[in-house]
Amino acid sequence: MIATMLVDADHLLATPIFDPDRCSIGYHPLHSYYAIAVYFVLLFFPKTRIIAVGLLFHMFTDWQDCQWSLWLGPRLSMAPCIMVNPICQMKW
Repeated sequence: MIATMLVDADHLLATPIFDPDRCSIGYHPLHSYYAIAVYFVLLFFPKTRIIAVGLLFHMFTDWQDCQWSLWLGPRLSMAPCIMVNPICQMKW
């Protein structure tokens, strides 16, 4: 299931690669609604079921991040990063 984090490689195709105001669901190719539908189909095949669970969990956590950004605002949703990690102490 850890290998399903490779799905984030599609972020390298975006310009800029990281944007705190952007929701990855529906924006990046492997985070598109069509890709998520394929991940659901993979649940029906025993050999790909664990990969599908990992990919769908990844999509759920990205969706949850989008909801927090909408509810709190993108700047506030990054507050733990800004307070704890000196690398994140950039002016967004």
